[in-house]
Amino acid sequence: MKRFPMKTLTTAAVVAAAVAATWAAPQVAHAQQAKPVILRFAADFPPPPHPAGLAMQYFAKRLPEVIPGSEARLYFAGALYTVPEAFEAMRQGNLEMTWMQIGKTAPVDPWMMTVVGPGILTTVGAVDNLEKTKTYQMLVDRLQKNQGIRVFGAGHMSFGMGIGGKRRYVKPDDFAGKKMRSMGPVENASLESWKANPVVMAFGEVPSALESGVIDGLMTSIGGWLGVREQAPYYTMGGAGAFIGDYYMISASRRWWDRLSPAQQAGVQKVAEETIQRQKELNWCVDKMTYDKYGTKDPSKPGVYWMTAAEVSTMVSAMGTRPADYVKSKTPAAANPWVDTFIQEGRELSKQHPSGTSWIEKVDCSKYVGTIIIK
Repeated sequence: MKRFPMKTLTTAAVVAAAVAATWAAPQVAHAQQAKPVILRFAADFPPPPHPAGLAMQYFAKRLPEVIPGSEARLYFAGALYTVPEAFEAMRQGNLEMTWMQIGKTAPVDPWMMTVVGPGILTTVGAVDNLEKTKTYQMLVDRLQKNQGIRVFGAGHMSFGMGIGGKRRYVKPDDFAGKKMRSMGPVENASLESWKANPVVMAFGEVPSALESGVIDGLMTSIGGWLGVREQAPYYTMGGAGAFIGDYYMISASRRWWDRLSPAQQAGVQKVAEETIQRQKELNWCVDKMTYDKYGTKDPSKPGVYWMTAAEVSTMVSAMGTRPADYVKSKTPAAANPWVDTFIQEGRELSKQHPSGTSWIEKVDCSKYVGTIIIK
């Protein structure tokens, strides 16, 4: 039998392996290619030009770029579900993704109220570090294990939450007897401490309610105020978190998520993380650009007014412990220590991250000129 030199055999094996690899490479790449993902993404805030609406729009644009053929169907202002309904729909696997205010999920799971409330995270840097608190991490773990909901991260509605209306609301007496659109049950307690009558409603109902006099004013973000500026020309901000502890979460149904392939999960995760980053920048730039255009130093005039430190202190003092007391009255006894923990964590974060020190406050907003339209 004819024998071939070892060198010849080695060369032939290398060539054969290379040919096999060349043939197999497209097969492996094809196997790893994520199949298209079709999902519904529901929120209770309005569409663009609202900054969170712009961020959701970015999600819908980016998803098919990362996973070709995919589609995100967006539903704004409670058009598909209210927040409690969306929460339930995700638990049952009937809704893929939501961007919902944490406090509004309390009717389904009272534990979610442990990270809401005004006067806790009071600087931009503190709000940005919400996810580092033990309380937030506890809730994420709880949602994953008990509720079948996977959280991608926190989406902050605005760094300039405030009060809009046909008149200026700047001190406790201004609220007495007024019907105010609230953003959740804890904010109800704040409004009641100022002797206002809180009304909880989806943002989509707000313009007509203001026009008809069903409500006298509303709690909202500065981006939300832009959508109702004609009906509520006065807008008052007390800094990040002074009026409202408005923390949102971007999450998905585990029943849906667990059915996705690893490649699909990686793609959706990537787009969700990019969207959260984009929204933080958009929020800040909308706040800044809106104040640049509509800001006023005179509270008697319409426009955006930043309260002084003394005015903020008066409002917070009038609240007292009422929001925290309310939370504890509505949460299980086992959750009550977490209410105190979050207050302590939030106030420490506010000291650690004073105003002007966050990377968010240094964002170059000129890159969003054309994307953000301040009308």
